[in-house]
Formats: sequence, C-alpha cells, structure tokens
Amino acid sequence: MDRRTFIRLSSFAGASVAVSTGLAGCTVSTSANSQPQTNAEFTHGVASGDPLKDAVIIWTRAVPTTNSSSGSALVKADILWEMASDAAFTDVVSSGVVEAKATHDFTVKVDVSGLQPASKYFYRFRSANNVSPVGETRTLPEADVSKVTFGIFSCSNYPAGFFTPYMEAAKDDNMDYVLHLGDYIYEYDGKGYATEHAKEIGRTYAPDNDTELYTITDYRNRYALYRTDEGLLALHQSKPFIVVWDDHEITNDTYKDGAENHQADEGDFYERRAAAVQAYYEWLPIRPPFGTERLEIYRQFTFGNLLDLYMLDTRVLARDKQLEYANYRDAETKAFDQAGFMKDISNPNRGLLGETQRNWLHTSMKQSQAKWQVLGQQLLIGRMLFPVSIFNGVERKDIPAHVHKLANIKRKQMQGDTLSEQELALINTVMPYNLDAWDGYPIEREHVLMQLKSIGKPVIALAGDTHNAWHNKLTLKDGTEVGVELATPGVTSPGMEHYLGMDDNAAETLANDLPLLIEDLQYCNLHQRGFMTLTVSENSAKATWHYVDAILTKTGKVVNTHSFELNS
Repeated sequence: MDRRTFIRLSSFAGASVAVSTGLAGCTVSTSANSQPQTNAEFTHGVASGDPLKDAVIIWTRAVPTTNSSSGSALVKADILWEMASDAAFTDVVSSGVVEAKATHDFTVKVDVSGLQPASKYFYRFRSANNVSPVGETRTLPEADVSKVTFGIFSCSNYPAGFFTPYMEAAKDDNMDYVLHLGDYIYEYDGKGYATEHAKEIGRTYAPDNDTELYTITDYRNRYALYRTDEGLLALHQSKPFIVVWDDHEITNDTYKDGAENHQADEGDFYERRAAAVQAYYEWLPIRPPFGTERLEIYRQFTFGNLLDLYMLDTRVLARDKQLEYANYRDAETKAFDQAGFMKDISNPNRGLLGETQRNWLHTSMKQSQAKWQVLGQQLLIGRMLFPVSIFNGVERKDIPAHVHKLANIKRKQMQGDTLSEQELALINTVMPYNLDAWDGYPIEREHVLMQLKSIGKPVIALAGDTHNAWHNKLTLKDGTEVGVELATPGVTSPGMEHYLGMDDNAAETLANDLPLLIEDLQYCNLHQRGFMTLTVSENSAKATWHYVDAILTKTGKVVNTHSFELNS
C-alpha cells in the first residue's frame, strides 16, 4: 500500500469513528429522570433532518463552559434531549442524555426512533444551566398521502449577502420539508468570489477563517459562521432538512480524485476531502446512509404511496474529471480538435453517478410503489445547447446582445420568414455551454434517461448549482420526453447577471431569448436570488419559484413568483 492510499484510508477510518460514535454510541442514559450535570451553551441553535416514518435526526451544538476549579477547558458535556408531541413539553414521548464531545466539535446528533408517521414533534436540549431553542420537526407519512410540499434550496454564500430566502421560507407554514441540494457552504477565502459587499454589510470572515478551507478546523469554523445567520437558524429550527452535498462543501469542481480548486501545493486532496466530509456530517442533521461517515451519501425517502425521493451524488463519489474546451484548442493556431473532443465526451466509461449508484437508482425506481419519482441532485440534466457562435470570439459583455440577435433570427423563422443559410447555421449549430453539468457526460445521461422512461411513471428532477432558476423538458436524443427538470435559484450566490455584467432589464431580455434558442428550455430567471417550492399531489405537481428583493440588508422579502404545474 502506497503512502497516498494509506493516508486516504486512514482519514476515512478516523472520520467514521467520529460520526458512528457521535450518532449511534452517544447515548449515556435514556432515563426520563436523568439530569445533565455539565454547564454548556447552545451556540448554534437546533436542527432536524433525514425524517423517516418512525424516526428523525435531531441536532445541536453544546459547548461546555470552562471548569472554574481547574481553569481547564472541558472536552465533553452531558446533554439531555427531549422529544414531545407539544411545544409546551407536557407530553414527552422520548428523552435521553448524550455527550457533546470536542472530537465532534461539540455537535450532537440523536436518531430518535419509535415515532408516529406523519406527525409533528417538538424537541429541545438541556445542559445543567441552559435550555436550547425549541425545534419543530415531522416524520414522513406512511400510507395514503394527499399532498406534500418541499422547499428547495442551493448555493448559499455567506459574504454575498444575508440568507433572506431561508428567512422567508421559515415563515411558510405550508412547507413540510426542506431539500438542500448542495453548496451549503463555500470554501473560498474572504477576498475573492462574491465578496464585493462583504465588508459594508458585515459579512466578512474572522481572521482565523479568512483563508481557503483545507483542514478540519477550517471547515468546522466555516460551518459555525454560517450557522449564525438568522435566516438559516430559523429555517433549521422550523423544518426538517434532507440534504446532499455539491462541490463547495469540499472545493470547487470536485471530482472523484481531485478538484479544479485543489492544487498540488495545497496538500493531499484525500486528506482535505476527508476533513470536509467529517465536518459536513458533524454539522448537518443527516443520518449516514451506510452506517458510517463514508462518501456514499445517496439515499431514498418514501412519502407513502405518493412519491419516492432519491437524493443523488453527482459530484464526490464517482464523477470522472470534467472536460474543458480549452484543452482541445491549439495554443498557437486556436484550432479546435473536434475529433479528439468527440472521442472523449463520447467515452461510455465516463460518468457522474457511477455504475453502483446508477444501478441502485434504477432498481429502487422499479421497485417503488409510489406514483411520482423525484430526483434530488445538483446539476442540470437538461440539454443546455447554446449556439456555437457565442463561443467564437464574442466578448463576455457582448454575449447578451449577441444572443438577442440570434433570438430575433429565430423569431423571424417562427413567423414564417425564409432564413438564409448563414442565419440557419447561426441558430442551428449548437454546443453544450457547461461541461461540468450533465451535458459533459452525455452517454451516462442517455443511459439514466432511458431508465427513467422504462419505469413508466412521472419523473421530476430537481437541480441547484447554477445560482439561477431553470425549467427544462428532459428528452432522449430522439426527442422523446421522459420527465421535467426544475432548478432552484441560489440563496445568495451571484448568477448569470453577475458573470455577464447585466442589469435587470438585460437579464430579463436574455431570459426571454434563451428558451427560443435552447430547444428543451421552457423558462429561466437569470438575475434574482430565492428558492423554489414543489407541491406534489395525486394528479399534479406545482413548482413555484420565489424571488427576494434584497440580500444586502435584513429587510429583504419575497416580491415575485413564477409557477408551473405538471399534470400526471
């Protein structure tokens, strides 16, 4: 065994002990009369997640106070947890004492079982001298279900602004569960991406967390900062979360054995990944699906006979390295190696899910007794094929105007006008704009879409990652429609308006133009932050995009929405 493999396996082994002990072995006592003996502060609120029909994870962070007699810091604290059917805790249905340990960053997770299906519960934690906020959670339904509503989120960047969408969603009494599709944190330092307004709004990083994240301490401190945001605290306290990671929980454009934002002089990638994964499992209310803290995060949630939700990993576990157009262009002549590119992008062995996860998904969907099949994953699956001319020397700032020109050509065609050969070539010659998404893995995409077609049930794929809102048809290469894709805007991360330097009017024009040029695209919003809700009932599924008016102040609110309804 070489040194690299030894470090990777050793890192995973240490991480596994942290979570399996913290979750399964942390109960010190289950007596209802047990009382905590340690003083501790609940520094980051409460959270719940991964609900099942009879169980749910509850979470807090309990930091013990200094032992005044010795002056030394305590390394653990015993904490009482209580689950009740009412907010006044007159009917406590389960309780116990757990340990908050320094080895887990004093985070506590309890898998509370023996609960009733489709039921609301309240929970809290107590130390010898403090009581946590009261959290609200709910279990999954078991049999007949009339409807369920999800809040769907992605891409929350702390220095970019206040988490207004979280705060607005916390007020929604109709929202049953939260799905977070990744980029819960960002690993960047405080001087680059999305930091333009950080100082003026007081969203800078502390000096000990102002660098890029590499170590377990770095990642833990970043989660601790994020979990001071009032909106995120409120949403965690009021709704159970079902989460999956994207790339920034580790580092930008992660793949199975590296990342775009990990360089050779930044240490061992596997050590960095292990640190990030451990912090993720410590700070998120997630039940490790394979019993230990491993990379396999994909899992299934069943909402009675109404829908099955499959949370997928398209990023960390099995993704092959992304292709880049620049690697196929000659540095001197600028000629593009079309043959080499097509050979690589058509390689049947390249993928995002990997064979094991892909087979699990197909088998699970075939065995599902639920009507609706919902995929919770990170990346756009739809064919986002942009006209090639956009990539051929058009300056970034000129792209919106160029797209508008192309869209007007398409409008002429739709009105029955005859187009020239040059005009036809401009709108019909297309290429994928984002090789980091499923467009960069077309062979596996076709395989998965064929699987979706074979199950003969309505399919909804959810996506995040892009910071913008999208609604796509999901089609096979021959045009057969097999499902619908709904993508949520970012919580605060800047979208295409920032990348292309557009004002609101230009962004709205571009959003109106793109569906004319991209065959499967039905709708997009390219300049507003927010979240999405999805309400599924027996005969329909309604998606609503909610957009907020401000993230640079705490007074932001939802100001407009857009809805789409799919009938089964």
